[in-house]
Amino acid sequence: MAYSDSPSLQKVISLGGRVVAGEYGKGSKSERPALFLETASGRFILRRKTGPVFGDDELQKYVGQQVECDGFLSGNTLLAEKIKITKT
Repeated sequence: MAYSDSPSLQKVISLGGRVVAGEYGKGSKSERPALFLETASGRFILRRKTGPVFGDDELQKYVGQQVECDGFLSGNTLLAEKIKITKT
């Protein structure tokens, strides 16, 4: 099944926010470092659609940057297909 065929995915275009590093699942067995996109509508775990689930070094260059993302929202995760820095 392709990402776009899944009923639980919502397509987003130009979702803007700041990329920040933090802990996911603090205090649980799932606790781990993660990158997030903080937006006006919420905080989303940031992943590249074609990247690894954990430790995606490609995303590190966006930490602290204001960006716009195209991709898919799945719950609290943004699967980014395109990330563009809008201002530093």
